[in-house]
Amino acid sequence: MSASVDLKKRQYPGVEDVEDPPVAKKRSGEQGILQEKRHTAALILARGGSKGIPLKNIKMLAGVPLIGWVLRAAIESEVFDSVWVSTDHDEIEKVAKAWGARVHRRSPEVSKDATSSLETIQEFARLNPEVEVICNIQATSPCLHPHHLKEALSMITHQGYESVFSVVRRHHFRWKEVKKGGGDCTEPLNLNPAKRPRRQDWAGELVENGSFYFATRQLIENDLLQGGKIAYFEMLPEYSVDIDVDIDWPVAEQRVLRFGYFGKDKLEEMKLLLCTVSGCLTDGQVYVSATGEEMVSINTRDETGIRMLQNENVEDSDSFIKISSLNFELYLPEKVILLSSSASPMPEALLERLANRMGCGWKQDMGFSQVQDLLDSKNLAWKDVAYMGTDEEDVRCLNLAGLSGVPQDAPKVALTATKYVCNSRSGHGAVREFAEHILLLLKKAKSKMEQDRIRRDLF
Repeated sequence: MSASVDLKKRQYPGVEDVEDPPVAKKRSGEQGILQEKRHTAALILARGGSKGIPLKNIKMLAGVPLIGWVLRAAIESEVFDSVWVSTDHDEIEKVAKAWGARVHRRSPEVSKDATSSLETIQEFARLNPEVEVICNIQATSPCLHPHHLKEALSMITHQGYESVFSVVRRHHFRWKEVKKGGGDCTEPLNLNPAKRPRRQDWAGELVENGSFYFATRQLIENDLLQGGKIAYFEMLPEYSVDIDVDIDWPVAEQRVLRFGYFGKDKLEEMKLLLCTVSGCLTDGQVYVSATGEEMVSINTRDETGIRMLQNENVEDSDSFIKISSLNFELYLPEKVILLSSSASPMPEALLERLANRMGCGWKQDMGFSQVQDLLDSKNLAWKDVAYMGTDEEDVRCLNLAGLSGVPQDAPKVALTATKYVCNSRSGHGAVREFAEHILLLLKKAKSKMEQDRIRRDLF
């Protein structure tokens, strides 16, 4: 929902219909409208000197760095030509790059406590003259979704607005502030006390929720983030989470688990994780002793990740494990199965020892056809499976699996086939990271199911 106003004509917001902009052109012999292309950039401001919570922008929120929530939404909206983080801190820079953003290393002049957001955005605009539309996204709005950004940007690209910002509808009665001891009486600002409206009889008021601000370069150069032909984009209250203002960390985590954007992955139907050992659980190296004994090195973090999956929300019941959050059953002990691929075989005794150490199943010499036979024997479809691999022989499995992951240092052929790329390298925590990603999606599914049981109409 949106409304518009030309601030050159009015000083107070109102509603006004605006025709499509003159830049919209129809090509001869073609149907429809063709918009002139303008470079649109997303820009997240993330200074390292937070006074309330040190390095708040990269503090973990529900398993993800705070800034990661908005970076994921911006990147997967697929409407930006570039996505940037403006920062003055090394650790924030590392996190931003790990989540796929480019980094604008801001100058000391715009890194002070008194520096305004507009000043920082103007510096970014000066250094990136190709950018014509900037979307300033607040890192403290973790419930932002890609569709919010898509719909808001379309108001600029297809309806001719010069600035669009996010708002939320609030039902708050406001009163005039008076100084203590002054003797003045307060006055109502937006209601008649003699006729107090019921919530359902009052539309409420629109207030900025701080989630994002789109503006053209011309406005920014004229010291404005909101101006010209201006429109608001209304977000529902459940998505209007601002950690800077009205919410603390534990409450924010609950809100994010219910309403946050977890990416394109859907895990409600996952019933099994298949993980190749060589190149995922290990770094691909095999050590041979003087006596000919073969050894591999594993990371205890990865081992813990597999055990976390094995023990997540389970109830023993005779011959099976029931995962209460997803309502499906798995026969013991194969909630996780370690695979030795046919291209990188591993001695049976060594594979069995690894699996026993981690309390999971194992299969040897597994190519695509053998994996397919395994799923058929368990009456599982590919959408029910999470798969972690690392090389060319894993590509078909990575493509078909409902959820797939690869280590950061996987070959390009695997990187382009997967749905999730870990920030960690093979043998150095990648399996743990993928396991945590799975658990986070499981937790979201459980939270959604619990919330959906609430009958809001009874309150």
